[in-house]
Amino acid sequence: MSTINHSLRFLMSLARAQSIISRRFDGLNAHGIGFNDFVILYLLRQAPGEKLRRTDLAEKIGITASGVTRSLIPLEKIGLVKREANERDARVSYVVLTETGKIVFEEAKETASHLAREIIPSEKMKNLQPLSDMLAGLGGNLA
Repeated sequence: MSTINHSLRFLMSLARAQSIISRRFDGLNAHGIGFNDFVILYLLRQAPGEKLRRTDLAEKIGITASGVTRSLIPLEKIGLVKREANERDARVSYVVLTETGKIVFEEAKETASHLAREIIPSEKMKNLQPLSDMLAGLGGNLA
């Protein structure tokens, strides 16, 4: 039998938990988006002017620039986000939340909040602060 260290076992468990959580958020499909799409819309909604450079969005999500471009294509096709060129630098493009994107996000936020409360009831949240702090230290803080 092969053994692994506690850190590796924890990270493998964390990856599995992330997969299960993403599956539980399939309820967002009723709004025409998935969990990763919801995160993108959330980040744009929080951003000044509801827009971010593609590279900044990729960094906030924790994926590559090409990965964020692939994620944005379906959102652009259904009109939730749009591209905007930088007037001063043609190499820079922004991702902008559209009015339709705002509406879908606000509607999906209710569903996502309900699902989150099912997964982690509020009475358990106080016990999760040390884990939340550790995840933030690993770069897992979207705020």
